[in-house]
Amino acid sequence: MTLDDTRLPELTRRQEEILALIVRTYTQSPEPVSSKFLAENCNLNVSSATVRNEMAVLEDLGYIAAPHTSAGRIPTESGFRYFVKHLLNSNDLSAAEQGRIMERYQGTPPATEQWMRATATSLARTARTAALVTAPVAETNRFKHLELISIQGRLVLMVLVLHGGSVHQQMLTLTDPIAQTHLSEVANQINALCPGLTANEVRMKAVSMPALEREIIDLAADLIEKSDANHLQLIYRDGLSEVISTFDNNEGAQQAVRVFEERAFLNTILGEILTPIINHVQVVIAGEGRWEELRHLSMVFSRYGIPGQFSGAVGVLGPTRLDYGRAISAVRYVSHLMTDMLVTLYESGDLADDTSLPADPVIKLPSGKKGMPSD
Repeated sequence: MTLDDTRLPELTRRQEEILALIVRTYTQSPEPVSSKFLAENCNLNVSSATVRNEMAVLEDLGYIAAPHTSAGRIPTESGFRYFVKHLLNSNDLSAAEQGRIMERYQGTPPATEQWMRATATSLARTARTAALVTAPVAETNRFKHLELISIQGRLVLMVLVLHGGSVHQQMLTLTDPIAQTHLSEVANQINALCPGLTANEVRMKAVSMPALEREIIDLAADLIEKSDANHLQLIYRDGLSEVISTFDNNEGAQQAVRVFEERAFLNTILGEILTPIINHVQVVIAGEGRWEELRHLSMVFSRYGIPGQFSGAVGVLGPTRLDYGRAISAVRYVSHLMTDMLVTLYESGDLADDTSLPADPVIKLPSGKKGMPSD
């Protein structure tokens, strides 16, 4: 579990106990927590005055704050971060909860759209907040095959297919007309030379090739690089309507909607948050100082999949008073479950040709410019 690396001031055991009680109480009921309430209801075995003094220290350190003139205090962003990083014991889901998740997969083929939607629903219901799942995709786009089709005169259409389902079309204007039989021979030669290669590996193959083959190979490498840079994963969502009402203000609700609805924005966030480590749970509270547009949200994400092959993300989001223990436990279990299912499919050979993965074709329209990818 990873949080922002900013060092948080250390607390005494009693201060940690009081902070944990404030966070848990506020998470269950979003009302300011008073020293009197803690002293009378939480078995601290100290006076209300002692609790009040310790809360004053927590306030000075920036872990709790007074929302108004009442005697109660609520956790700040730093307070939530300290709680998650140092005080949270996220237990595994119960056998009953794990069983309910597994039931949603009964009769649903893995690595399909139905599988992704079932995962989003299961995660939302279990974590009791909004959930997001991205479909597994190839971690690096690789050459699969291409076709060269004579259109008219010097115009040639190149169709490039990548592992992972991405399809690109590019129009070429050649110096001289070339017969379809010759174009097919060139395509076959390149297909025999480049299967499974990355953009850089494909480009290296062009060095010793004739001019036409070199031009086509370089263009294919350009398209692979562009696909790597612009790839957007398919996203499946559930629970947004239920979680909207839990935000304290409209700004928080609007931020949640933006993450749900703007696919490019979410992919940017995931690209910066997720590490390459499979099943590693990461927590982002109030944007961690990096995203002002996320300052009313907390998110819990994990990457699932097969290292070096396919991966996707599972996660939940909600207000900063999220039930972090339940959210982390749910995300961790679902991430492991999806990884195990993908590994089983991959080892059985069902994913060898990417036929089980939800396709998200990226179609590039012909530009008519020689050797230049279309926009």
